[in-house]
Amino acid sequence: MRPLPDVITDPIYIKPAHLTIYQKFWIKRIHDKRDLPFVRLLTIVHLTILPVAILLFTPLLGKWWWPVAIIYFYFSQFYFKGSFGLMLHCLCHRKFFKRDKLLNRYLFWCICPLFGHLGDSYHVHHMGMHHVENNMPTDASSTMGYTRDSFANFMSYWLRFMFLGARDTFIYFFRRKRKKMCRKVTVSEIGFMLIAAALCFLNLKAALVVLVIPFIFARFVMMLGNWTQHAFVDPDEPENDFASNIICLNTSYNQKCWNDGYHAIHHIRPGAHYTELPVIFKQMLPNFKEHKTIIFEKIHYLHIFTFLMFKRYDKLANYVVNIEGNFSDKDDTIALLKKRTRKFNLHALVEKTAFSKN
Repeated sequence: MRPLPDVITDPIYIKPAHLTIYQKFWIKRIHDKRDLPFVRLLTIVHLTILPVAILLFTPLLGKWWWPVAIIYFYFSQFYFKGSFGLMLHCLCHRKFFKRDKLLNRYLFWCICPLFGHLGDSYHVHHMGMHHVENNMPTDASSTMGYTRDSFANFMSYWLRFMFLGARDTFIYFFRRKRKKMCRKVTVSEIGFMLIAAALCFLNLKAALVVLVIPFIFARFVMMLGNWTQHAFVDPDEPENDFASNIICLNTSYNQKCWNDGYHAIHHIRPGAHYTELPVIFKQMLPNFKEHKTIIFEKIHYLHIFTFLMFKRYDKLANYVVNIEGNFSDKDDTIALLKKRTRKFNLHALVEKTAFSKN
């Protein structure tokens, strides 16, 4: 186990000493000056990823097509994918552009598919359902019906979302008579499939590299992330954000992916800017201690997922932050970690929840 670190190295807002002409141009057009790093990322994407994606559909590359495609795929799907995906997550929660809705539509519908995100699908699922249902059984991406240290269970979880996720999301909104959300998820999912199919006839290998494989990969990565973020759920208080979400501190992942490791705080304060999360973390320390929030230091979701799949709770416990002796020893920590990864009896939980409401 680890003591509470004296220094939090995760990014906070630091006012730049000076702004370039380019930054001044955009700072007038974005809602929050702290989002300038998003402008930089989008600029790089437009100078590199987008033009190469278009080029791959043309015959101009000749024998160089595969070398360029491999390099393109590495940078788009491994180097930039995490940063872009978590930027999209931030933009779903906070307004980016001040007035220009057309730029938002362009970003969601033209750039997001290059990274496997389909139009409004992510926004609708994440904001309209996930944060509303909070990983409870009514959430189509809930982890509670699975044993979270089982690879077979994870594959079942991913495959269900891959093939039935859109249907489950549509049914969720349909039953609640949220017609606008139903329309958005339907248009996004079917629209992408039609466009991708048409582009396959134009250039099959380019469509696979630019759109189809990134889509499959994105859904796998998103489910791996959600699985890990919601792997440790308190069986006594599953709806408690402090007890049923985790935090990853002082990791390079937070530097690259906009403090996404602060997942417990994100569910408690979903509108908080990512640069505020390390400060909020210090303010909430008494709450984390009270509810025994699982806090890791120096590892991120991929490490946690790997340790879970191999049931290396001893390794996980080594990275757990012990706030003021909240855990008596390593065995106590391991016992709590195991307790919070057990599969729930969803039928009994739903009945209990319904009974308590009545």
